[in-house]
Amino acid sequence: MYEDLDNLLLSQLRLAAMSYLMVVKEADFNTLKEQTGATSGNLSVQINKLQEAGYIQVEKTYRNNYPLTLCQITPAGIEAFEAFYLRLQTYFKEKPE
Repeated sequence: MYEDLDNLLLSQLRLAAMSYLMVVKEADFNTLKEQTGATSGNLSVQINKLQEAGYIQVEKTYRNNYPLTLCQITPAGIEAFEAFYLRLQTYFKEKPE
């Protein structure tokens, strides 16, 4: 029987952002936007959803007098991503008849 997948990570954009953050651990908004190919508005909404779930931490600061939004994956986000990945793998395994 297949295990349920985390609905939050079934979104292509949220999954792409989380995948990138799993590798780099922290990225600014513009880098995530570039890496995911998302629009600013859509990425902003998806980041808020990931933050509300506790999967990422968002810090708003300034660099050279320009606003800077930093996104960092949390331990809960790492755990959720790894669980999602392991459960997804079960979908590809052959089931005995």
